[in-house]
Amino acid sequence: MFQFRDSYKQVRSYLKNSSQNCFNIEKIKEAGKVVANCHIELSKIIKAGISTIEINNFAETFILKNGGYPALKGYKNYKYATCISVNNEVCHSLPSENIIANGDIVSIDFVVNFNGWLADSTWTYPVGNISADKHRLLCVAKEALYIGINKAIVGNRVGDISNSIEKFAKYNGFSIVEEFHGHGIGKTLHEGISIPHYGDSNKGVYLQKGMVFTIEPILTSGKKDVYVDADGWTVKTHDGSLSAQYEHTIAVTSDAPLILTARNTV
Repeated sequence: MFQFRDSYKQVRSYLKNSSQNCFNIEKIKEAGKVVANCHIELSKIIKAGISTIEINNFAETFILKNGGYPALKGYKNYKYATCISVNNEVCHSLPSENIIANGDIVSIDFVVNFNGWLADSTWTYPVGNISADKHRLLCVAKEALYIGINKAIVGNRVGDISNSIEKFAKYNGFSIVEEFHGHGIGKTLHEGISIPHYGDSNKGVYLQKGMVFTIEPILTSGKKDVYVDADGWTVKTHDGSLSAQYEHTIAVTSDAPLILTARNTV
């Protein structure tokens, strides 16, 4: 969610806090439960004929009823609880009266603040009967996310996550949007480290127990180039190709990566 680059000072502070963060993971997981439950309910209402503002309003109401707050609302003067991107829209699209049609693919991104702790997740949903090409894009994009998550273990480096995602996407004929990275998350939306979805293995910060961050690759069916629309927010593919994104908030533990926004945690 939103472009972010880390500085040396931010990374150093993040690494210091990560060593003390193990007790906070359960708090972030509580926010993740609200995120996961909201996505479950959203999957039930997304259909042809609904507008993206209706989806946004449903998500906001659900989050508030479940004790959370939609953390995107007010962030950098953003007015909505969610970003809802359709087809060739890459990310940060503004909810509107635009109607979703059969065959569309819709990415819904939001962040929940629950008792002061944040969790973030994006999911791309098929609407009705989608084409084989769209189905394949969604499958590869989702698999790319989990391939990256599997590299989030103590002793690996950020570049190991990045490279595994890029290699898988390119092997399957898709491009990675490079402008938007995963990010550290906890008390605030962006904390001290960024997770590119492209790059060289064995590069970047070493992963250590207690780190919490998002992994959120955006794949396109065409070229990687994107632009920001006239509204100042909506990012689209330059060549009009399709885009899909999947994102989880995860924690690095002494064992396997812990997905804090997984639907099986609720």
